[in-house]
Amino acid sequence: MENMKEQTVLETTEELILGETGSADVIEYQPLSEEQLEESHDEQVSDTKASGATPGNRAAQTLRVIVEGYDPSKIKDEDENSHVDQTWKEIYRAYTNRMIMQARMVGMEIKLGKPCAVVRLNHVTGYIPLDLSGFDNTKQMENFIGEVIAFKILNYDRDGDVFTASRVAALEHMAGLTWKRIAVGQIAPAVVRRVDPKRLRLDIGGILVNVPATEVDYGWVDDLREKYRTGDQVKVKIMEVNLEKKEIKVSMKALKRDPWPDCTRRYRLHAEYVGTISGIEEYGVFVRLENGVDSLCRHPRNQTILQKGDEVLVRITNIDVENKHFSGKILKKL
Repeated sequence: MENMKEQTVLETTEELILGETGSADVIEYQPLSEEQLEESHDEQVSDTKASGATPGNRAAQTLRVIVEGYDPSKIKDEDENSHVDQTWKEIYRAYTNRMIMQARMVGMEIKLGKPCAVVRLNHVTGYIPLDLSGFDNTKQMENFIGEVIAFKILNYDRDGDVFTASRVAALEHMAGLTWKRIAVGQIAPAVVRRVDPKRLRLDIGGILVNVPATEVDYGWVDDLREKYRTGDQVKVKIMEVNLEKKEIKVSMKALKRDPWPDCTRRYRLHAEYVGTISGIEEYGVFVRLENGVDSLCRHPRNQTILQKGDEVLVRITNIDVENKHFSGKILKKL
């Protein structure tokens, strides 16, 4: 008997969300006119009389009235069941319409012998198996704990408050939409998926693209890990698109102010300036004159020990406007 009641509740909930036509539109509040209110009141009174109840003991029914200044979106509802129902409405709607959902990955568990990413929608727990996660291994999956990920609902268990999902399906859906809309010259939002010393791996609407340090910023970029983290949100400019090969090139620095050639008005040939060491390589030392402007200098011959962040006095020995490059000589450590 209890199973029949639970099934009836489930069917009733699905009808509320999906409607007779299977549409997943959310039912919005519509204010009642006085005529509609009277008709509704008469019907409820008639139903109450037929059932033998009195108007004073109909506490389980909803009192439908017009209240001046009432906005249902601002009501402070402390009934937990309302939040439960709303969460399942969203899940039903996404499942029925094959929509993409997003939630924070809160952990990893082993289910049926498979490592799964765990996401939560309020009280409902979702499991995304490794082979449907888009991750190559459990280490990659673990690195995403705490990040918001996209997925599509595959199936669900209302009684158990759980569902299974596929991140791969969501990424493919997003990538398909992106390839239809992308064009050279557009500015696009992106999320950092991996940070290497000289490269960022970005997610642009389901499309993964590598951005070298030379396209991240002007000047010398010593280590991108000092500034960027997985999950950071950035903007890029679409520079090239090859639909046949499914390849794109993007630039972050194209959206920033180019200090060249204006900087040549502030730094003169053979003049001396204070700078900060921004990088040390085998072939030379980079000295930051200002943001986006560095001078490449030879290692000092006087055995001076230099470290990143040291202030030095540098003499400009060459200015290459075409290649946006300064060369210099370190005179002394300050």
